[in-house]
Amino acid sequence: MRRFIQRMPGRNTWLILHLYLALGLGFLFVLIGLTGSLSVYREELDGLLNPSLKVDNQSGNYLPLDRIMASVKAVHPARHGPWTLEMPQTPSGMVTAWYEKPHETTGELYAPLMVSVNPYTGEVVASRFWGSTLTTWLLDLHTQLRLDRSGWRMVGYLGLLFGVSILTGIYLWWPGKGRFLQAFKIRYHSGIVRLAFDLHRMIGLVGALLLPALIVTGLHLSFPSVLESLTGADNLGHGDQGPPIRSTAVPNDRPVTMEEAVLLARGPFPKAKLRRITTPAGASGIYRVDLRQNEEINRKHPYTTVWVDRWSGHIKAARDPYSFTSGQALTIAIWPIHTGEALGPWGRFLWFIVGWLPLILYASGLMVWLRRKGWLKDRPVNVPNFRPLRSYALTIGQRIGLEGRRWAGLLERYIERNEPHFRVKAQKLWRRCLEFASGLSK
Repeated sequence: MRRFIQRMPGRNTWLILHLYLALGLGFLFVLIGLTGSLSVYREELDGLLNPSLKVDNQSGNYLPLDRIMASVKAVHPARHGPWTLEMPQTPSGMVTAWYEKPHETTGELYAPLMVSVNPYTGEVVASRFWGSTLTTWLLDLHTQLRLDRSGWRMVGYLGLLFGVSILTGIYLWWPGKGRFLQAFKIRYHSGIVRLAFDLHRMIGLVGALLLPALIVTGLHLSFPSVLESLTGADNLGHGDQGPPIRSTAVPNDRPVTMEEAVLLARGPFPKAKLRRITTPAGASGIYRVDLRQNEEINRKHPYTTVWVDRWSGHIKAARDPYSFTSGQALTIAIWPIHTGEALGPWGRFLWFIVGWLPLILYASGLMVWLRRKGWLKDRPVNVPNFRPLRSYALTIGQRIGLEGRRWAGLLERYIERNEPHFRVKAQKLWRRCLEFASGLSK
C-alpha cells in the first residue's frame, strides 16, 4: 500500500488539492451534511414543529379509506385527478393525502399538495405544499440546493468532489513506516490548534469509513439512470411510478371502492401492510396499491405493488421485490441505505451523527489553515477542564464496551440457533451475486 502511495503525485500536490476543495466547496459540503442529518428525522421534526399533526385521542379503528378520501375531496373539490393516501407509521400519525400537480406550484420540479387527515375522525387538519414547510424546504436544500433539476446534478458532482477530498485526506493522513500508532494520538498539551489538527485527522478517518456509503448512494439518487441501465432496473428508482398500466374493462355503475381494492391487492400478499393507495386517473385509470411485506428493506417506500382494475376488480399486475434480480434488488436498496432506514432506528441515528462530520472537519481544518496564515493565534488547552470530560468519555466507552460484549454474546447464540437458516440465506445471496456479476460481464 505504501509503495503504491509513494508512486502517486507528491504530497504537496495532494495537500493543495485537499486545501482548495475544502476552502472552495467546504461550506457546501457542510450544508449538504447538516440538511441531510435533519432530514433523517424529517417527519419527527415536522411533528415537533406542528403539534396539531399528532393524534391525541387514538381510540377505535381507522375510518374506511373511502370516507377519508371523501373528507379530503370535500375540502379540495376542484382538485381533479388521482390522489395518493399514505398511511401513518405510528398510531398517533396522520394519513397524508398527496396531490402531485397542484396548479399553485406549476413550473416547480416537485411541489405536491400534502393534506394531513386524522384517520380516526376524518378531520382535515392541514393542507400544505411541499417546499413551503421548514422540513421539506431543508430536504430540497439537501437534494438539489433549491435549484430544481440542475441542482440535482450539482449535488451529485459535489458528492464526487467530496469523495476526492476524502481520498486526499487519507493520503495526507497515511503514516510512515513505524509511525502507524502515532497517527492515532491526540495531543491536548500542545495547544488548541494542534488539538484541532489531531481531531481533524481522527474524525476524518472515521468519516472515511462511513461517508463513502452516503456519497455512493447519493450519486445514484442524483444520476439514477446510470445504475438502472447497468442493472436492468428500469422504473425501479426512488420516485418512479412503475410501468404504465391501464384499465381494459368496460366502465360501469359499480366501480371498485378503495377498501375493496386493498382487499383484492392483499390476495397475493396476505400478510403485507398497506402503505399507500393511489386513486385511478381518468376512465382508464386503475388503483395502485403499495404494500410492505415483512423484512422488506424499504419501510417508507416499499416495492410490493398491486395494480387493481377499478371497473372489473381484476389484478392487472403485481410486483414482488422478493422475486427481483440481484441488480434490481441493489437498485431498490439505494434509498433506504441512504436514509438509514435499512439499518433500523440505530442506523438512522448513526447517519444523523455522520451528517455532522463535515462541519467538524471544516471547522477544525479552517482553524489549522488560519493559524498557518497567521490570522489565528494559538493558545494552550486548559487540560484540567478536559479531565472531567475525558473521565466521562472513558466511562461511557466502558459502558458501551460492556453492552457491546453482551449484545455480541446474544448475537452469537442467535446465530448458533439459526445457523441452518443463515446458511440457506448466504447461499442464496451468493448465487444472486454470481448472477449479477455474470449479467454485467455479458
